[in-house]
Amino acid sequence: MTIDAFLFGSVQTYLIVSLLLFIIGLSIVLLRRSLLIQFMGVELMLNAANLALLTFARWRGGDVSATVFYLLIIAVAACEAAVGLALIIGLFRHLSSTDTDGANSLRQ
Repeated sequence: MTIDAFLFGSVQTYLIVSLLLFIIGLSIVLLRRSLLIQFMGVELMLNAANLALLTFARWRGGDVSATVFYLLIIAVAACEAAVGLALIIGLFRHLSSTDTDGANSLRQ
């Protein structure tokens, strides 16, 4: 086995890692009650989708358009992180908690 094959692995390896990251992120979103922790789970799922995108791009022969799309997704994720954290900070200042039950009480 060459060092290149060891370092970069196969397509299946990257897809399994991507799937595991997505499952971990989804379980965090479904099981945790803190909005900040749920937000981190959503970010983990987004990164898992990006890893799968780059894996398929590499499998197709290093498609440049997928890399550009990946950079666009990273830029959107940065904007989403800024807006999401601002909403969570605003909720915390209003309710002194980041619990999801507190967020549901704002509807009433």
